[in-house]
Amino acid sequence: MSSDTEAILKKVAAGKMSAKAALRALGPKHEDNLGFARVDLGRHRRKGIPEVIYSAGKTPDQVVRIIGSFKKARQNVLCTRATREMYDAVRRKHREAVYHPAARMITVDVVRRPKPVGRVSVVCAGTSDIPVAEEAALTAEWMGARVERINDVGVAGLHRLVNHLDTLRASRAIVVVAGMEGALPSVVGGLIDRPIVAVPTSVGYGTSMQGVAALLAMLNTCVPGISVVNIDNGFGAGVMAALINRVGETP
Repeated sequence: MSSDTEAILKKVAAGKMSAKAALRALGPKHEDNLGFARVDLGRHRRKGIPEVIYSAGKTPDQVVRIIGSFKKARQNVLCTRATREMYDAVRRKHREAVYHPAARMITVDVVRRPKPVGRVSVVCAGTSDIPVAEEAALTAEWMGARVERINDVGVAGLHRLVNHLDTLRASRAIVVVAGMEGALPSVVGGLIDRPIVAVPTSVGYGTSMQGVAALLAMLNTCVPGISVVNIDNGFGAGVMAALINRVGETP
């Protein structure tokens, strides 16, 4: 029994605290205020996924302390946009941390993850799009989806995509990642009857405008059933696809 729990029980026994107040105090924490961050410990109950740490802009010490908060609450940890230097700092304190260089992510498994279910396919147009595609794939896997990766099947060689149509048709949701002119989601959407989450990337030459051209192309698609996330937002696409995938598991 922790000292905090013992102190609360003594207050109840002494009549200084009501049973209802004690239950609130002993119940699961919804927030851990670290001063620089108010860690949302109740998000996994509201959303089915714990809060995720966006590492860019944070110091290594801040990330280390936030991870410690999640571990204390017995919640698995996912850090996005993490550098190798960030990981090195994290692993000095949290030895079980794993770095995923392609996705630029850190994971810390505090509790056993459930067996993957369903199927989410993550498709990318070119090899240069893989970092964003991997961010989506790893996020969906972390949320419990079985993920199929299909890389380098862009519109410059459509025969490569056709070879994977059976896999796509067997998926509950599909993430399609593309830069340049951003045409691949429209092509995929014209061939299958599954919900598609399109991700524009900042890959491309001058007038791609760091992904704005691909974003506008995807927003202006004439194919129904395609939603679009922000430029390079593989994480957001992975979450959306995993939530769609979960619907298939609902009784």
